[in-house]
Amino acid sequence: MEKDRARLLEILKTKSLFWGTFQLSAGGTSEYYIDARLTTMDPEGSVLIGKRFLEMLQSVGADAIGGPSIGADFIVSVVAAMGFQKGLPIQAFVVRKEPKKHGQKRLIEGNLPDGANVVLVDDVITTGGSVIRAAKAVEESGGKVLKVLCVVDRKEGGAENLGALGIPLEPLFTIDEVLA
Repeated sequence: MEKDRARLLEILKTKSLFWGTFQLSAGGTSEYYIDARLTTMDPEGSVLIGKRFLEMLQSVGADAIGGPSIGADFIVSVVAAMGFQKGLPIQAFVVRKEPKKHGQKRLIEGNLPDGANVVLVDDVITTGGSVIRAAKAVEESGGKVLKVLCVVDRKEGGAENLGALGIPLEPLFTIDEVLA
């Protein structure tokens, strides 16, 4: 377990950490940027994340895993596939920023069962804005959000903003660990 965690941190630091001046989706700027999708789409990184998130899901009794597109897309697919392989089927879905303009015009894509207990995931949490929008969409559709998991918590208010809604945040890493 600790070996996997150390290896995942190494992948994050080498593939996903960039230095410079970056505009963040939450507003503001930063001298570093975490492009965790480079880790969530890495074969080894995705398996290490999927393995840990699947363990974390089992402890809360979730029926489904989802999150904001594009930060959650790769994570939910890996977790659902790994869960199926282990005989622990869990449904997967993503929440768009806005409803699709054609077809069925869905905001939520994938498999979100009615009344599901849900764990939301995202690659990086800053203020939590995108995952909070996803949580509201899930709750409006009749689901219940049990917790939010993320790969990296930038520690810029996300945990507090989610906590104000009664949703705990559990990161794999904090930004302090990634920057160390």
